[in-house]
Amino acid sequence: MDKLLALTELLPWVVAITAVGVGGWVVTTWLRIKHGYPLETSWGTPLHPTTDREAAERIKLLTTENAQLRAELGSVKDRVQNLERIVTDQPSILSREIEALTIDKGGNA
Repeated sequence: MDKLLALTELLPWVVAITAVGVGGWVVTTWLRIKHGYPLETSWGTPLHPTTDREAAERIKLLTTENAQLRAELGSVKDRVQNLERIVTDQPSILSREIEALTIDKGGNA
């Protein structure tokens, strides 16, 4: 009888601990889904691999576009740097450089 009484006193604690554990697991899974993390088994292997052929193709296209945009941005930076130099240089220096360029291209001024 004492064992049955002890069991009935422990049963609510066992149920509460189990409920907290299951509730924590549910909240953790929900947060993973909400923030886009892949779901995993207890061994750490993904349940649904996120990289398929379509995703790989999109990554490839975005990488190519990113490289093109970086090259274009480098070109724009160079042009802006030249424009800033032209605007901030003294007019006499600028006119001498233009004259030097016209002499070099035309042979004689």
